Amino acid sequence: MAKNFYAPIAAAMQKYSTDKVLPFHTPGHKQGRGAHEFLRGLLTAEGFRQEVSLMEELDDLHAPQTCIKAAQILAAKLWHADETIFFVNGTTSAVQAMIFGTLKAGDLIMIPRNAHRSVIAGLILSGAMPIFLPVEFDAEFNLPLNVSVETIERAIKKFPQAKAILLVSPNYYGVAADLEKISKLVHAAGMLLLIDEAHGAHLTFCDELPISAMEAGADLAAQSTHKILGSLTQTSMLMIKKSVDVERVKIAASLLQTTSPNQLLLASLDIARLQMELDGREKICAAVELSKKLRGEIKKIHGLKTFDSVKNFSLDLTKVTVNVQDLGLTGQKAEKILRRDLKVQCELSDAANLLFLITYADDAETISKLIEALKLLPRRSSKKFLSSSLSAEISLAAMSPRETFYSSIEKIKLEESVGRICAEEITFYPPGVPLIMPGEKISEQAIEIIQQSTGRAIGASDKTLATIKVVKGR
Repeated sequence: MAKNFYAPIAAAMQKYSTDKVLPFHTPGHKQGRGAHEFLRGLLTAEGFRQEVSLMEELDDLHAPQTCIKAAQILAAKLWHADETIFFVNGTTSAVQAMIFGTLKAGDLIMIPRNAHRSVIAGLILSGAMPIFLPVEFDAEFNLPLNVSVETIERAIKKFPQAKAILLVSPNYYGVAADLEKISKLVHAAGMLLLIDEAHGAHLTFCDELPISAMEAGADLAAQSTHKILGSLTQTSMLMIKKSVDVERVKIAASLLQTTSPNQLLLASLDIARLQMELDGREKICAAVELSKKLRGEIKKIHGLKTFDSVKNFSLDLTKVTVNVQDLGLTGQKAEKILRRDLKVQCELSDAANLLFLITYADDAETISKLIEALKLLPRRSSKKFLSSSLSAEISLAAMSPRETFYSSIEKIKLEESVGRICAEEITFYPPGVPLIMPGEKISEQAIEIIQQSTGRAIGASDKTLATIKVVKGR
């Protein structure tokens, strides 16, 4: 592939800045002249001069014709898509657009138990009804894997009328489903395959990583370009194949995006694409090699082990999961020690593990410092942690999230809620995966996990989780 050294959005912004136009338009800081000194400390003078939007030559994200259109075409080509939409509202909006742009009220969509909370919003917006797919679980490491090919086969036979299947691949821990096999099954059944690929924007650039969703045959894939690659936080892309109604997806995206997109965010997507086009393979493969070195060194540390491979799934090696159970620590306690005492911050901690992201920004020095910090974690009396795996059943929601959203509700004690229809989202963050979704019946297992959890609850009206909202009379 011939390399393109041009970033259309960034070039248009530079041109506007160098034209020395006298601004009588938004933003109010007028290219930085009115910005407070604290804000001026966050951006360069040139950054302020280019922090403008809605000028004709800077294009319109909602109806791109010039530089934004050109940048999106370049991104689509690089990531093996037919079209791409840039998002500045995060992958949350991209996931919502996938669902809202392809489904209507009453349509059935299969979603995994580890779907991100953004999926719930997409279901509320569209009115679609979820079918919950079980996620395989690794008991040794106490972490979720992904949805198996066999589960997809069973689900298609049980619900052949479903319109789409949405999967999270790779998941937060880097575990990817067998998307090539699943894609063939899903399309043979006349369904769409939607992928929350928030953690996989880099997969395209190294053959040692799981295959990307677009290359595996997915119809839509939402990517967080900022998570592993070099764009600014809250910037993402939605990759589209022409197997879907592209115009409807674009309309959905426009309804969900801000009408005042920050041009610096858009430019960062454009430049992240340029960086990957120029050096992506070299940079991402180097990160993979660093992660291999890190894993090897961690195995030498008594009491620690790394999650390296898993049967029937593939693994993104740049996600390094370190199990600390044999130190007698919880992942949350180990995270606090690393951050407070050793000045190292992980991406995520859970009951048993720490998760570290290795990116192209890392080098031998940063890896060495992480290894030294891990060696200093204290040992406590060894203890094991209860499994937090979810239901292994393929099940249809009792009510659609949209119907639940508009229903009358009541608040009852958590321990008295078994069998009732949940009216709120119970999510522990990170990783932002709902334990109970609006519209599903509350199980004894879910209550046990809530009572065991020490994580931060999101979505629950009662932050103590002593009570829970349920649909009145249901």
